Amino acid sequence: MHLVTYLQFQRASEITLGSSYTVISEGHIADADVRWTTARFSRQCAAHADALVPVLARLDAPDESVPERLHIQGVAAARTGPAGLLRDLLDLYQLGNLLDITWSLVGQAGRAIRDHELLRVIDDCAAQTTAQLDWLRMRMKEAAPQTLLVAA
Repeated sequence: MHLVTYLQFQRASEITLGSSYTVISEGHIADADVRWTTARFSRQCAAHADALVPVLARLDAPDESVPERLHIQGVAAARTGPAGLLRDLLDLYQLGNLLDITWSLVGQAGRAIRDHELLRVIDDCAAQTTAQLDWLRMRMKEAAPQTLLVAA
């Protein structure tokens, strides 16, 4: 069963996205909305990873090895300036979208096996991931005109 493999991937990805949010939060302290919102998102990602622990503990261990390419690279450092911020937000958005679709995929499997505890975790976490993506999209749209049209 590959479900456990994907839940492990989701957990590791939440940890990676959470630390990426922290990097951006600490790297863009002059942008208060970015600093505090990404710090909150980092805490949400940690909570998502923690919520998966009891689910994984009760499911059978996978009988296959984790695929070599089943991981994501996080954001290692924040960029500077308005263009750097826009690119950092875009990186977070791309990572968030990977988590969003994976929540959908494991949700489909959870519905198929009627695992109500798993579905509760997925519903709660996926809703927060969607809200994160909505904020990132809004913030990028707000920054784009000034960043892309005005020379720094």
